Amino acid sequence: MKRPLPAVRLRVPTDEDAVAWHRIFDDPDVMEFHGGRAAELSVYEELTARQRRHDAEHGFCLWTMVDDAGQVIGFTGAQPWPGDWGPEGEIEIGWRLGRRYWGNGYVTAAARETVRRLRAAGVPEVVAMVDARNTRSIAVTQRLGMRLGEVFTIPSSERRGRCYRLSLHA
Repeated sequence: MKRPLPAVRLRVPTDEDAVAWHRIFDDPDVMEFHGGRAAELSVYEELTARQRRHDAEHGFCLWTMVDDAGQVIGFTGAQPWPGDWGPEGEIEIGWRLGRRYWGNGYVTAAARETVRRLRAAGVPEVVAMVDARNTRSIAVTQRLGMRLGEVFTIPSSERRGRCYRLSLHA
């Protein structure tokens, strides 16, 4: 029997969210597939500011995930692929969740809401770039109905990765 997904709210990141993201992502388990450790606070401050601008211009961004108790638990959303390799010019959907919230369905619930919002914004397709060892994120792509598009080597680490794709046409 499937359990219901938890309530999760998405909001445009605030200045204060930079501090929360820095705190909850300062965990080697959370950052295993993102360089191994949290970035400096200034990186999160710039990232949240960039997301506010992106949302104002395009109607989507990396939104802050908030649980039903009002706690910041991570982010999910989409933005143009930032690399000079891979799916250049395409919109990447992604997520990152604080360790204590894993295994409860938050990412799946938030990613489904992200897909709904991206459709409403007129985004035709999204990709998810996932380290091939990241079984949790691969499971989320499958729950979203994404299909494996390409397999690649991550230039910075020489590890294998997978590009999942999802058409957002109704």
